[in-house]
Amino acid sequence: MLFPKRTKFRKMHRRDSYRKEFRANTLSRGEFGIKSLCSGRITAKQLEAARKTMLKKMNRIGRIVLRIFPDVAITGKPAEVRMGKGKGAVDYWCANVNSGRIIFEFQGIPKVVAEEAAKLANRKLPMQTRFVSLEKK
Repeated sequence: MLFPKRTKFRKMHRRDSYRKEFRANTLSRGEFGIKSLCSGRITAKQLEAARKTMLKKMNRIGRIVLRIFPDVAITGKPAEVRMGKGKGAVDYWCANVNSGRIIFEFQGIPKVVAEEAAKLANRKLPMQTRFVSLEKK
């Protein structure tokens, strides 16, 4: 599973993402991609599940490029614990995704296979996504 090798601090402040993406909203390394339509968080487990299903559908040909990385530590306290006594331990890692951000990119596969892989990955992700392709002029 994906998580940073080391961070400056173990526990982080909460970073919400409820705005549009203006930097990473176009394809840069692949011909096809998956773009988010709404803001939210994607956990490292969800990213890995989506990546594995796409690899299986692509028959291990081509290449998948991840454009996001789960670098936000989410903490939680156990159930039925009284208030106080500090912040809880790190539960999982996630990535904040703004609407319009490219999440995955595909290289070296036909468009039909890429669309099928994107449809399968969409079922594993917690937000609405759209399949995008590079427009050739």
